[in-house]
Amino acid sequence: AVPARHGEVARPWHQKMRPLVDGLGVTGLYSHQAEAIDAIRAGKTVVTATPTASGKSLIHHLPVFERLLRDPAARALYLFPLKALARDQHRVIEAMNDLLPREDRVSVAVYDGDTSAHARRKLRERPPRILITNPDILHLSLLGHHGQWGGVWAGISHVVIDEVHAYRGVFGSHMAWVLRRLRRVCRLYGRKPVFVMSSATIGNPEKLARALLDTPVVAVTDSGAPAGERVFVFLDPLDSAAVAAGQLLEAALRRGLRTIVYAQSRKLTELVAMRTAARLGDRRDKLTAYRAGFLPEERRRIEARLASGDLLGVVATSALELGIDIGELEVCILVGFPGSMMAAWQRSGRVGRRRKASLVIMVGQEDALDKYFMRHPEEFFTRPLEPAVINPANEVVSRRHLLCAAAEAPLAVDDPVARTARRAVEALGRGGGLLLTADGRYWVTARKYPHREVDLRGGGGAYVIRAGRRGRVMGEVDARRCFKECHAGAVYLHRGETYVVDRLDIERREVWAAGRRVHFYTRALVRKHTEILEVLAERRLPGCLLTFGRLRVSEQVTGYQRRLNRGHKLVGVHDLDLPPDVFETEGLWFHVPAAVGDEVVRERLHFMGGIHAVEHALIGLMPLVALCDRNDLGGISMPRHPQTGGAAIFIYGGHAGGVGLCQEAFGRGEELLARALDTVTACPCLTGCLSCVHSPKCGSGNRPIDKAAALALLAAMTAAGSSPSFRGGGKETVSNRR
Repeated sequence: AVPARHGEVARPWHQKMRPLVDGLGVTGLYSHQAEAIDAIRAGKTVVTATPTASGKSLIHHLPVFERLLRDPAARALYLFPLKALARDQHRVIEAMNDLLPREDRVSVAVYDGDTSAHARRKLRERPPRILITNPDILHLSLLGHHGQWGGVWAGISHVVIDEVHAYRGVFGSHMAWVLRRLRRVCRLYGRKPVFVMSSATIGNPEKLARALLDTPVVAVTDSGAPAGERVFVFLDPLDSAAVAAGQLLEAALRRGLRTIVYAQSRKLTELVAMRTAARLGDRRDKLTAYRAGFLPEERRRIEARLASGDLLGVVATSALELGIDIGELEVCILVGFPGSMMAAWQRSGRVGRRRKASLVIMVGQEDALDKYFMRHPEEFFTRPLEPAVINPANEVVSRRHLLCAAAEAPLAVDDPVARTARRAVEALGRGGGLLLTADGRYWVTARKYPHREVDLRGGGGAYVIRAGRRGRVMGEVDARRCFKECHAGAVYLHRGETYVVDRLDIERREVWAAGRRVHFYTRALVRKHTEILEVLAERRLPGCLLTFGRLRVSEQVTGYQRRLNRGHKLVGVHDLDLPPDVFETEGLWFHVPAAVGDEVVRERLHFMGGIHAVEHALIGLMPLVALCDRNDLGGISMPRHPQTGGAAIFIYGGHAGGVGLCQEAFGRGEELLARALDTVTACPCLTGCLSCVHSPKCGSGNRPIDKAAALALLAAMTAAGSSPSFRGGGKETVSNRR
């Protein structure tokens, strides 16, 4: 447990704030709250990065209310990455309003995709003092049609950006451009608002905030909030992680303990919830699943039941990782390491609020990263938080937003937005996307509204999932996930029910599924090809050459496997005819020395199986060197790449243009190889498993795989020994056979 540290604001609150301050009981702010509030009141851009439940909301609410009560013309814009967060904070602000005299209350409204056309018109005609929205609506409507929202822009004094750590990867790269456009529109209306940002604890909050806003930032990171005692249990189960988590969840719920389980995928979330509920008898309605893809009304119903205590347990994906108020929880079960220390602490921080004791159990999956922490649990508590990575220089992203900016208002050639992306501007000029005015002062675009062609989340747009003959809408899935998980014949789980996809309508962007009971699951098979476009950097490592550059990648789902739920036995392979996904991205690739490959072959080991296994091990451990998860990355191993002239192991960003993950990992190539060697060597299996060199996402069904060859390759590429044993990398694995 950690005691509280308090602080005081530098100057007294405005007299109109007294009912609010007294009503909230803000007699002694935590030290980080006082520090951040003082900086905001001084007009500085601030990012606060402190643990979950440390009172970050008050940091932006109090200065905003003070300014609005002092200045009747002032307005504030609140941005949240999820609709649920926006609705949750709307309730908080209305509760604060109730503490004020009626004549001082501040109008507040939510504007998101669920807001009716009539309500939107009223918001434009009479904008609220606080407008709560999300990045998508900001991009499409508030910026895209800023002239209709002049009442907001003309008085804007504060922009609050919550859950900043969510803006990483391709989403963060898009968000950096949305915020650059936001600042530009504010300048058009003669406004320079104060930006207030809050984040979970990450390794680089100041750098991330500065990259998002392109402006100096004050970072407040030393939390003064108290914390109750927290007990951590690391469990390496004899059975599968899903079974063990279900047993723990059942035991907790039977004891009346309010519990949250975090699973790594939608399918696993549904399976744990479905199987546990079946054993709970008359308590089965006290447990539910929660994940992205649910309809908004479903999610809100679940959130309300959790907050009220009507639900005792929930099995969730990262969709419940962010700061939605779901009441006081006592037990958190992590089904596998979440992929980053930031996510691990964010999720475990959902329990033990208000200084209560709590329990966190991490159940290890058959995954290289999980096994690493099961063998090195002390590193979980000493490991620094990862830096969040974005890449505003991504030309695929910047070109699209430059078109949007020019459509919003002619883009001066010396505008900061144009100056920071000169190469992209020139490329658009050559291609006719941007046109230079006759006087050479402005870039304009013939496109009236290019905003709809920009997908901030990077998924290429969503597909609607429909059930039954009448086409009841069950939810949606992004395009990149759709071909792999919702192809014809795929098994799809929703709210504990099993569906089989009858057809995928690409033209209408619809998935049609029918409810069926089946005893198998499906796994997509993917064919990949990579082309090197440009070499940007090279590093000579002790045992190999590492290169970083730009790639063109082609991924095509060619078929799928059917495997039994019990035992995972392969029972069928089916072909599919789907279009390839071709995109340009950033990547790094390890060159396997020819002499090492020759030695592997002489020892009668499977060279292709070896480099394929090394690829899986490296991708599985990438979250140790960059803030990402397996879905952010792709990989391919080639025994002879036509452009390198030899064997190469590629790891690339899974989104067009790349988002900086591979660049971050490029500087830590030695560490990545060493971690992989340690993990594969320590695994007691004989021929390879999910704990070391298999991947649950492998597009070829983990074939071929040769663990012994992988150990030999890793030992040589790390120069771990001058003559490593090619039958086990220096460790006798036969005696450790499972």
